Amino acid sequence: ESTNYAAPHQSFIDAITICLSKYAVFSGRASRSEFWYWTLFSTLIHLAVGFLEGFFAGRQTAIGWIVALVIFLPGIAVQARRLHDIDRSGWWQLLLLVPIIGWIILIFWNCRRGVINSTRFD
Repeated sequence: ESTNYAAPHQSFIDAITICLSKYAVFSGRASRSEFWYWTLFSTLIHLAVGFLEGFFAGRQTAIGWIVALVIFLPGIAVQARRLHDIDRSGWWQLLLLVPIIGWIILIFWNCRRGVINSTRFD
């Protein structure tokens, strides 16, 4: 069995572990659950850091920037692998730069089932 194929479903912890272990790996595939659990995790982390900054400091601190930088690269990598799972290039995530329409397209693609057979990105 190839390690490039995305598992059909991971638990929350498994998905986060995979994303962190593939910190800057842009090759291979990521399942829907892996991508969406990472999205949930990074959102919760950003909310927690924002709450703590507001509660303790009343302003943005360097911790928020550090957390954002730490989470940024694995987020780009898991998005690229998710796009590979539906047989699209990771460069398609540049659609995020197109407000609303680009976001809607990427959300739609991220919700699609992955290609069962091998893709050109395996």
